[in-house]
Amino acid sequence: MVKIARSLLFAMVPAELVLAVLLVSDVPIPRPLIAGAEAAVIAVLVLEAAAAYRLFRAERHGGADRLPAVRATYDRLIPIQVRRIMGFDVQGIISLVLWITRRRHGVPPGATAVSYSRVQTPTMVMFLFAMVVELVVAEVLLRAIGAPVGLRAVILVVDAYTLLVVLAVIAACITRPHVISAGEVRIRYGAFFDLRVPHDQIAEVGYIHNFNESGKFQVDDDRLAVAVSSQTNLIIRLSQPITAVRPLGRRAQARTIRFFADDPKAAVHALQLRLEPAPQPQTDTAQ
Repeated sequence: MVKIARSLLFAMVPAELVLAVLLVSDVPIPRPLIAGAEAAVIAVLVLEAAAAYRLFRAERHGGADRLPAVRATYDRLIPIQVRRIMGFDVQGIISLVLWITRRRHGVPPGATAVSYSRVQTPTMVMFLFAMVVELVVAEVLLRAIGAPVGLRAVILVVDAYTLLVVLAVIAACITRPHVISAGEVRIRYGAFFDLRVPHDQIAEVGYIHNFNESGKFQVDDDRLAVAVSSQTNLIIRLSQPITAVRPLGRRAQARTIRFFADDPKAAVHALQLRLEPAPQPQTDTAQ
């Protein structure tokens, strides 16, 4: 039942979106079709509620308290990809607030923040400007051809949401830098990727100059690349593999990590200072 409920949920959302666009666009839709669509939605919602109740009851019978049972039901019913995308939206809004207030996320006192957004921010700002121009041009063209107000409103909302997403990505990359702290190195890319590497697992730190990385997050055997504008310039080799969680929830084992920093020399220096063993106190020996 859970698989069926998930499948129907994925099918219902785009179908409802298409129907809503047609309705606000003043496109004539036969009443039987509308009634059938609403009946299908109600049936899917009833199925979702039944599946959620069965999962919740199974968790309760297994000894879970009410709140943990609700969380377990949510995790089992909603695919991890959907949950992570919803999390990106929330973290993106938080990042916008942090950006406006000039604060950073996850940088404790005494830690070293390592920025990585400087090289990509100008390109993203240009992309943002192009999207604003596209929004204005689309509105002018739709008015010129006499498009319905409802359709223009839908396109405006979609374009505005896309602009917000791009702004959130820029803000997240600025406010969520890599972090070198007393016990770990935190390698991040905005709200999409976050990997904590304990110092005791780091065997070697060095420089690397790659300008043709394929994709933001690439895993090849046990080698992980977290690229910025297709570039990486730092490499960490580990004494044992570590588990990295990719943006949509897939897990991979990595023993070598390539990533990017705006100032790689300063990052390596800060990391080497953290990795150096503390000097042992000297004891006086009585003669």
